[in-house]
Amino acid sequence: MAGFGVRLVQKVSSTRGFAKVAPHLIPALDRGVHRVTRGKVLLSAQLLPGVVLTVTGARSGLARRTPLACMPEEGGRGWILVGSNFGRTDHPAWTHNLLAHPDASVSWKGEEIPVTARLLAGEERAVAWQALLAFWPPYATYQARVDREIRVFRIVRRQP
Repeated sequence: MAGFGVRLVQKVSSTRGFAKVAPHLIPALDRGVHRVTRGKVLLSAQLLPGVVLTVTGARSGLARRTPLACMPEEGGRGWILVGSNFGRTDHPAWTHNLLAHPDASVSWKGEEIPVTARLLAGEERAVAWQALLAFWPPYATYQARVDREIRVFRIVRRQP
């Protein structure tokens, strides 16, 4: 049954209707649950692993918190973040902020971790993209829907 449930959610998350509603609904729910549980629970992470990214705004200079699905890398060395924006035409704001300020932090399972982000390109991006498609197939639908190349970031723990 779990396999059917996951496939159903993947199918629904690939629709244009979901792309219109999800960017407003899911982050708001995630922020509320994350705050109430003191960083221990992300509602969306019940299906996909997730972090709350805190990054300095590119223009405002203010701290911006965004709940995001992520793909943890083997050995706990970092995470892959995908700027899919649910297949919407524009890059999500958090990707602009990371490009301007790659030093950020993530809340991961209740722990606040300083990280550094790097935009992936070329072969490194291609390898990560294939792993992402195996991890969450709807990313292919999101990419097919837009003219832009979806940004993919690797975030790693910042050394003290």
